[in-house]
Amino acid sequence: MHRGAGIAASALIVLASIAYGIVRGGHVGKLQAAFHDVGDVGANAAGFRIAGVSFLGQKNVNREEILARAGITGTSSLLLLDVAEARARLMTDPRIADATILKLYPDHLQITIHEREPFALWQKDGRVSVIAADGTVLEAYVAPEFVNLPLFVGAGAETRAKEFVNLLSRFPTLRAEVRASILIAERRWNLKLKNGIDVKLPESEVERALARFVALDKDGKLTSRDIVTIDIRQPDRVIAQLSDAAAQAREVANKDKLKPRKGGSA
Repeated sequence: MHRGAGIAASALIVLASIAYGIVRGGHVGKLQAAFHDVGDVGANAAGFRIAGVSFLGQKNVNREEILARAGITGTSSLLLLDVAEARARLMTDPRIADATILKLYPDHLQITIHEREPFALWQKDGRVSVIAADGTVLEAYVAPEFVNLPLFVGAGAETRAKEFVNLLSRFPTLRAEVRASILIAERRWNLKLKNGIDVKLPESEVERALARFVALDKDGKLTSRDIVTIDIRQPDRVIAQLSDAAAQAREVANKDKLKPRKGGSA
């Protein structure tokens, strides 16, 4: 064997050992990052440093969050930036519905995002979150500026909230009095009104039931009475449950009616 061949073989063995150690030690990602950093240094030296970033469409997600999520740092170069990877990273933020990253050579970057807007509050298992119109949870807490958003309660309510809001919007007077919309067993809705009354809605023909309820309330002032529950699930009847105080008062009044009057016939 020639001496050169032996040296080459030894070098291959050493390189193979190093590669094996890198793989076994789980350092592949670190090595790739190191090579990328070296590449960025070279690209920046050649004039491809990202000197400016313009942002379009961002409202609730601040610029620092966008850059950090996209993996763009002060040493990133425009030349080696993988825009597909950076976009994929941005899309992991539930507040971002879509994103576009455009390289403007030699040294500028444009990031356009389309945010999911806070639409409603969703309560499940005692926890309240801010959700978008499609049901995506945007924040696991409620900031002060979102406390007046419509409240939906129950499993599955988050994905049906937009549809139900659209339905309630056809009855603006009623909608203004709703404190929470509660999905029961993922089948039908109950309304919790601001005065504490619960309104039980049917599974089907909900719009018709709401129209009937609004008409009845306008004529009979149902929601102004001492009532705790109004059941309109049946198309031909309305069942109202009195509060305990009102029920007791009614019972006393009925007993008084049954008492014989003085001077009455035996």
